Amino acid sequence: MRDPLKIIFMGTPDFAVATLKTLVDSDYDVVGVITAPDKPAGRGRKLNESAVKKYAVAEGLTILQPTNLKHPDFIKELAALGANLQIIVAFRMLPEVVWNMPKYGTFNLHASLLPNYRGAAPIHWAIINGEKVTGVTTFFIDEKIDTGAIILQEAIAVSDTETVGTLHDKLMHLGSALVIKTVDLIQKGDIKTTIQPKTEDLRTAYKLNKDNCKIDWTLDLDTIYNKIRGLNPFPAAWCYLENGEEQLSIKIFGIEKEVIDHQLDAGTLDISKHELKVAVRGGYITIKEIQLPGKRKMDVKSLLNGYDFNKNAKML
Repeated sequence: MRDPLKIIFMGTPDFAVATLKTLVDSDYDVVGVITAPDKPAGRGRKLNESAVKKYAVAEGLTILQPTNLKHPDFIKELAALGANLQIIVAFRMLPEVVWNMPKYGTFNLHASLLPNYRGAAPIHWAIINGEKVTGVTTFFIDEKIDTGAIILQEAIAVSDTETVGTLHDKLMHLGSALVIKTVDLIQKGDIKTTIQPKTEDLRTAYKLNKDNCKIDWTLDLDTIYNKIRGLNPFPAAWCYLENGEEQLSIKIFGIEKEVIDHQLDAGTLDISKHELKVAVRGGYITIKEIQLPGKRKMDVKSLLNGYDFNKNAKML
């Protein structure tokens, strides 16, 4: 029988909290939690604690918040916790001195079916690229990003109306259950791993930035529809609204699509009392939720009640 597991958990956002909570609720011995340092946020620049830290504090867990994962003081503190397994969920890249430390290794939970969608934003890109299936993977960490030997995977269907918000929550719960299965196998010494296959046409989960979140209204209906829902509600797809002399940077959230032939230029607006539609190749995108600069997100009916559109207004 293997030694009882002593686990260090590393993670930062809400996605990671679900797994940490499941480990605690399953009575695993979490000897330490590593999370990001507190960061100033908001107008008052008040220090903001990560979601993982807030949960760990509430549970009375030991917390470390290193700024430098290679610093000798941190390495000493980490070793002193006496862990024999490390679990990573939504954290930063680890140096070898850290991931190679525990007796039973360090494994990561990734929100895709590896080897596809290695990288920073796997949930977003699965929807943006119109995937019908995605999932979660546990794998042992090695020196590269998301390339280590696969332990377990579980798939889930992606519906045509899925947003990154809804899929995030489904994968968060699916992933926490997969971590428990993985930990159970490690405890029993029953781990079998699979080397990630090398494929030419791998899809990548590139980091999101302002450029790749902008809507190109000249693309086809499905491509635009997938992009907007793959960025809803965070960080949100955006574009310019040209309205008379104004050119506003706006964010678009909830949408529907309509497949229909028309002769309108891409980006042309079709506005009625209750609807705001954008003409694209192959149909219309009907906007349900929108955010103007300096305003809160609102439903389109509220916008149409109080905002004047120029007759030649269009999306750019």
